Amino acid sequence: MRKGSNWYEVDNIEKVISPALLVYPDRIVENIKMMIKISGGTNSLRPHIKTHKIAEIVDLQLKYGISKFKCATLSEAELLAQRGVKDILLAMQPAGIHINRFFELTIKYPNSIIATIVDDYEIMLKMNSIACKKHLQIPIWMDINSGMNRTGIKPNNEAVLLYQKIEESTNLVAKGLHVYDGHIHESDFNLRKEICDKDFDLVLKLKNQIELLGITIKTIVAGGTPTFPIHVKRNNVEVSPGTSLLWDQGYADTYKDLKFLRAAVLVGNIVSKPDPNLICLNLGHKSVAAEMKFPRLNLLNFKKYKPISHSEEHFVVKCDESEKYRIGEICYSIPTHICPTVTKYDKVLTVIGGEIIGSWKIAARDYSIVTS
Repeated sequence: MRKGSNWYEVDNIEKVISPALLVYPDRIVENIKMMIKISGGTNSLRPHIKTHKIAEIVDLQLKYGISKFKCATLSEAELLAQRGVKDILLAMQPAGIHINRFFELTIKYPNSIIATIVDDYEIMLKMNSIACKKHLQIPIWMDINSGMNRTGIKPNNEAVLLYQKIEESTNLVAKGLHVYDGHIHESDFNLRKEICDKDFDLVLKLKNQIELLGITIKTIVAGGTPTFPIHVKRNNVEVSPGTSLLWDQGYADTYKDLKFLRAAVLVGNIVSKPDPNLICLNLGHKSVAAEMKFPRLNLLNFKKYKPISHSEEHFVVKCDESEKYRIGEICYSIPTHICPTVTKYDKVLTVIGGEIIGSWKIAARDYSIVTS
């Protein structure tokens, strides 16, 4: 019989060394099902694994028929290959030493097709030259800057020429366009769709210009979690939600139209009560991503509190009912941004039925997978 009445509560929580990150596999499965439902099946799904970087979560998606994945690092690509994924897209243009690492990975896992993106002519030439020497055919997606101004080539004549060069290269296979629109944050779905459609019109115009050269673009990989329900309605577009698998407080507050479940909880302890109305928790910057605006956590089992300060090891809140809480008491919280919070841990604890039943290693946490 469970002691707690809330979904996040753990009966054997006193055994946990905090700070710790808990995940709830049953809720992750529900998020996978929701992702598939929104996408109308698995054909258009290419989920991103940057949020979790965990083999067991990849396996859960494979179990539900998802066969294509996207990743941000070579260690994530290797994790996917290790899990037997056949179709992998590394959505980070290889540069410097990572070009050689990319080819080493391609050779190491011949049963997986590992593609990547380019937005630069010199990188494209280097990739083709190495592929030629190694007698390999490398799938390439051209990365488009549709307004985020982070990576990608602007959808102009230069992009037309670059795609033509990829198509004409001896050892690169032009697969299509990659478009990430992470700059679109509007809470209102209709406004989000309006901006998304306007930006994507430039991509479609580019596609038409390229196809006037007699080159067919079969597929476009587009969007992240906020815009994937919009892009999935388009023809020949694959979508790449990622945060949807674990969800977080930032997305839950911003995107009310998306009904994913929060499936990752950060656990801490009260470590001090320095003033009658102040409570200090051991949930500092070292335990939760600090790049978001303060406060960076939503405390689930605290009532009537106001965040006061956040430092490396400590999170201080003002609480008029502080006498109700004792030093050592457990605090459950949801991070504002889960993706960079996950990388602060080497494992997550798995919770089913209110009990911690084991742990999952964050296998692709580092930039290379170290095998013993």
